[in-house]
Amino acid sequence: MSTVTVYSTKNCPYCRMAKAFLEKYGVPYTAIDVGADTAAAQKMIALSGQRGVPVITVDDEVIVGFDSQRLNELFGTHAAGETYDVIIVGAGPGGLTAAVYCARKLLKTLVVSESIGGQALESWAIENYMGYRMITGEDLMKKFEEQVRTLDVRLELDRVNGVTMEENLFVVTTVSGLSVKAKSLILTPGKQPRKLGVENEEKYLGRGLSICSTCDGPLFKDKKIAVVGGGNSALQTAVEMSSIASSVSLLVRSTIKADPVYAKKLEGLKNITVHLHTQITALAGDPFLQHITIATEGQGEQRIDVDGVFIEVGWTPNTEIFDGLVELNGKKEIVVDVDGHTSRPGVFAAGDVTSVKSKQIIIAAGEGAKAALEAYDYLMSLA
Repeated sequence: MSTVTVYSTKNCPYCRMAKAFLEKYGVPYTAIDVGADTAAAQKMIALSGQRGVPVITVDDEVIVGFDSQRLNELFGTHAAGETYDVIIVGAGPGGLTAAVYCARKLLKTLVVSESIGGQALESWAIENYMGYRMITGEDLMKKFEEQVRTLDVRLELDRVNGVTMEENLFVVTTVSGLSVKAKSLILTPGKQPRKLGVENEEKYLGRGLSICSTCDGPLFKDKKIAVVGGGNSALQTAVEMSSIASSVSLLVRSTIKADPVYAKKLEGLKNITVHLHTQITALAGDPFLQHITIATEGQGEQRIDVDGVFIEVGWTPNTEIFDGLVELNGKKEIVVDVDGHTSRPGVFAAGDVTSVKSKQIIIAAGEGAKAALEAYDYLMSLA
């Protein structure tokens, strides 16, 4: 039996999913909260070279992040050759809602997703979802997941890497070797964080550069950090990190475009400095990020000492593998009609990955319900 340790922080959704994966396959593990234990955090950094969670050790092997492919290789098992009524790709608000509606229609349903919760997991606080005055993204998605797990729905933590046609069935393959067939598909793969586009960016990911403040924020207690972006998520991250870090520099490419409710929260927070018309031009430090160079319009460049940078500059659709399967628009979003139909019969889509204009959790959930009901009608037409 392998010796498994999971280094995590309290509010890290990807840490929770790593633990859920191990529990699903009956793998004993030791969990260590590096947000609360400074010595353990230093040990994790020394082992992995990372200032980010989760970090998983399996005997002498170090796995950085929630690497579903590697965990499946080590511990996963798959039932091959099954055919489903519907396969849902993605498990954000749209995908999980679609799963509930498919189950209620007694459809044989499989959900395949590398993570559960999607972009909603990145929200420190959600104040516009009906039924909750305020709830964290992780807690809301946990409630979605709990409801799905009470139903007859198979949920696989894996990443889809291909969809092909075999006669009248869709064949879905994953990075871990799973191959399953379905009569219909619901695509809800969501989006991935957009990067800065600065030289050496990959070098510093997990070494001071972070795309998940809820995961890595506790590791920057009393440190100097910067947040890049001017939208709701950037301002929310800056406000939340102001209570953890010693100082926060908010770097906004143009002007603040967040909702007034978020902009108002900046007022009175003395350890947040806002830099408008500013962008990062260089990253430096060895082995961890120590300095950034910023360029401000009309003021030239200056170097700032930082321990961490949190990127909140938007998202890009996860649609690369669906190009050719369904029509995409100029933004690489899946084109859908008002009922979630794509350009290919039997394939439906929902959530932020689609051409639907507004990107909100409540809208994604509603679109997921619509897609599931349309998939049911489509399947009934085949009977």
